[in-house]
Amino acid sequence: MTDATTEAILDATRASVLDFGIRRTTLTDVARRAGVSRMTVYRRYPDVDAVLRELMTREFGAAMAEIAQRVGGADARARVVHRILASVEAMRASALMSKILEAEPELLLPYVLDRMGETQRAAVALVVGDVADGQVDGSIRAGDPRVMAQALLLVTQSFVLSGGIADDVPEVALRRELEHAVDAMLAPERRGA
Repeated sequence: MTDATTEAILDATRASVLDFGIRRTTLTDVARRAGVSRMTVYRRYPDVDAVLRELMTREFGAAMAEIAQRVGGADARARVVHRILASVEAMRASALMSKILEAEPELLLPYVLDRMGETQRAAVALVVGDVADGQVDGSIRAGDPRVMAQALLLVTQSFVLSGGIADDVPEVALRRELEHAVDAMLAPERRGA
């Protein structure tokens, strides 16, 4: 839970990033936009990277929570498939994500190559629960739910971060392929096959 000042700082950071990009966003500009002193910002964040990390957690976490609330399915596998499709669409529609991918994609490299962020951990935890539910209802194959959720995160990230390189393929066709891939990753194995 954040207070009003933190929210104002995060809102100001978002506005500055969208206007100027990450490299040109300064804590001085953030403080001015938020209507607080520079010292207020510096007491909460040591640098722009720290406030950006919290902004991404807030923005992407809110999108994930909204998707979790509204997306359902006939069974747990359908729920996972629909949540992943909705997550990819939400991330690709995010003004913040678009700005980062357009201007400074290297900001995301640590979350792809080195470590997981808070939002990634929360997404995996949500999918772990859904996979376990699907194993109980029979809609998802046996396996370690955490490993399966991690694999789904890797697939999902590639569609979010690399979607622009498939600009010669219709978006709806890519969406169908992602749906097929996720469903196939989770489907129970056929007996006698």
